Amino acid sequence: MDNIGRLESPDYVQTSLAGAMALGLEPGSFYRNAYPGSLNLLMTYQEGCRANCSYCGLARERHAAPDENTFIRVKWPAYKLSNIIEILMRPPQAAAAKVQRLGRICISMITHPEAADDCIEIVKRLSDATPLPISVLASPTMLQDASAFFRDIKSAGADRVGIAVDAATPELFSATRGQAVGGPHRWETYWESIEQAVKVFAKDYVSVHLIVGLGETEQAMVQTIQKANKYGAQAHLFSFCPEPGSLLSNHKPPSLGQYRRIQVAAYLLNRNQITADELCFDAHGKIISFGKQLDALLGDDLAAGQPFMTSGCPNREGCVACNRPYGNERPGPVLRNYPFQPGDSDIQTIKGQIWDD
Repeated sequence: MDNIGRLESPDYVQTSLAGAMALGLEPGSFYRNAYPGSLNLLMTYQEGCRANCSYCGLARERHAAPDENTFIRVKWPAYKLSNIIEILMRPPQAAAAKVQRLGRICISMITHPEAADDCIEIVKRLSDATPLPISVLASPTMLQDASAFFRDIKSAGADRVGIAVDAATPELFSATRGQAVGGPHRWETYWESIEQAVKVFAKDYVSVHLIVGLGETEQAMVQTIQKANKYGAQAHLFSFCPEPGSLLSNHKPPSLGQYRRIQVAAYLLNRNQITADELCFDAHGKIISFGKQLDALLGDDLAAGQPFMTSGCPNREGCVACNRPYGNERPGPVLRNYPFQPGDSDIQTIKGQIWDD
């Protein structure tokens, strides 16, 4: 399709508000200096996303007021890709300090027929222009040949892939993303794509995004995290937060205790320190024990608060770049994913939340 005169990919992309601020394209400051380590780019088309996920700000049937036309509750302004590349290519002495903090670029596809080909083109343009590592958050529904697509984006310059399964069970997936809400996504398609992505990018170079609090039990989420690990993928967690105008706009976020326990479980499972069978659950599927005391399982990592920091793709030094500042909550004292290393007072707060529902 000819997109001349239209703010569409591959020539245009949206960026998160935090990303736009880091590039100097939007004004603002970061609470507790939580600068983003990854530039998150979202593909964009005039027709929008063809999916209808019940929790998503991009959903086809979302009904929101003009001032609530957001994604993850913030605006995602659109910019010309060439302008973003120009900013990223500035020499270190000319680049703003916020830009210098960026350690990765992540390109998110949306459910649109042209997204796969355009994504490959965007990866190539960015890879040719900047040394920053590049991730792609792929939409399996749009991939006619997942294996070929993953080979193409790897050849174009991507080094990692993410796939947002989001829902922890096939039943919840259908109810929130599939046939029950008139959506095109299918559970089996997503897991088949994860399998193909791992074959192309290798073990631990693929991530599975999961949203805690869509209605699953803690036991079901733990089992799905372990499923992702068995496929060779790492699980990256998000806490449900309602989008105004979405079908789940009145659905409550999970308790802090629920989210903290899943963070601990994911941290241990991703590192092969435990298996799901070692955890104990009550009759409602709630975690009541990790098999050992957390101090013994986590040691210095617990003291440093690492299980409660945002899980995401790393920079070239191996540190998490995709810290997504305040992607799960408004800036403030109650944080779910810490976009920085928690301080001593934060650690004490977190410890008090793990078993407090």
